[in-house]
Amino acid sequence: MRIGFIGLGNMGGHMARNLATAGHEVRGFDVSGVKIAGVASAASAAEAVSGADVVITMLPNGEILRAVAAEIIPAMQANACFIDCSTVDVESARAVAADWPLSVDAPVSGGIGGADAGTLTFMAGGSDKAFAIAAPLFEIMGQKAVHCGASGAGQSAKICNNMILGATMIATCEAFALADKLGLDRQKMFDVVSTSSGYSWSMNAYCPAPGVGPQSPADNGYQPGFAAELMLKDLRLSQQAAEAVGAATPLGAQATAEYAAFVEGEDGMGKDFSAMLPRLAHMRRP
Repeated sequence: MRIGFIGLGNMGGHMARNLATAGHEVRGFDVSGVKIAGVASAASAAEAVSGADVVITMLPNGEILRAVAAEIIPAMQANACFIDCSTVDVESARAVAADWPLSVDAPVSGGIGGADAGTLTFMAGGSDKAFAIAAPLFEIMGQKAVHCGASGAGQSAKICNNMILGATMIATCEAFALADKLGLDRQKMFDVVSTSSGYSWSMNAYCPAPGVGPQSPADNGYQPGFAAELMLKDLRLSQQAAEAVGAATPLGAQATAEYAAFVEGEDGMGKDFSAMLPRLAHMRRP
């Protein structure tokens, strides 16, 4: 299959490489000029998608997605499938689908490690026909793909998932900070919580305490697997969506405020989102 891939950053580069390794003819473009082994380089986004059976984008935000879509859609062949794996606002996903009906909004979960290993989870929105075309590619780049509904449903699922993730990571970090002040050993707390009713992905798979639980960014000086500023972006998308439909999300709103303070007012920029733990460990109750 001929694939045009736009956006070869920390996530997209690995995804494009995995598709090429699986035998697909991949031609990519990134504004930074990055080159990926096995992926042919195009001089422009329009060149990358010309003649492609499938076009995949992995971009920073909805504004850029709309701009790229406006550039590449005139260059796409009529029966090509457009798969956007960016995490963007629901309105942008639906706007692209309105301009190109054979499209799938398919944001991912799993981070850079999942992109590298080909173990991402895809949350997809779009028609049955479009999803059927995309599904075999999802199997190469990931371990699971869920067709969540019509256009925009993939973004809706991602926004809801990451609102939970942001809130539970803060709660997990708060619990460790409290345990520290109570004199409770972090490993003992993990041993209890990870097998009790307080277990969560944030605790069990991505523990924010270094030296506790499975290997995580906490064991690498909080170098990002999922950067705090990206969590803030996703939480803001959740609050934008909540405001649009009148949904009450008080914990989501508080999590957004906490990550905004961490990233924009403190030293959270460039750190993993689990670096909330050292932040909270040094805070005192007013």
